[in-house]
Parts: sequence; C-alpha cells; structure tokens
Amino acid sequence: MATIDINTTQKAWKNLTQILFVPRTESEYKQLVAMLDNLIDEIGENENHPLASLMEIIGVLIENYEQENVPDL
Repeated sequence: MATIDINTTQKAWKNLTQILFVPRTESEYKQLVAMLDNLIDEIGENENHPLASLMEIIGVLIENYEQENVPDL
C-alpha cells in the first residue's frame, strides 16, 4: 500500500477545490451539474479516460445532494 504524502496531497487539493467539493447550496449543486455535463461531453462512455473517475465522483456528489435536498416528484 502506498504511503500518502499529506503535503503533496494538500498542494494538489488547492487546485481541485473549485471543481471537487460537497455541494451545500443550490448554486454549488448547479456548478457541479455544469462540470458533470462538461465531463460527459469530453469523456462520453470511455471508462479508460483519465477523468472518468472524476466524472463518477462528481456524479455521486450530485446524487447525494439530490437525495437530501430535492423533493421526490
């Protein structure tokens, strides 16, 4: 198992916080939805694309927000 270098992780995280976060407001939710749309346009169904995992993570964040904040139709 690889050792996580917290300093390297912290430096990388600073570059990701604008696109990878837990949405707490509708505005943040919409920002993630827009990012997911862009990723889908770029990646399509290519599971081997370098950003495929990011697309999946953002999808989970959106799904969790919807479960907690969007009423069932």
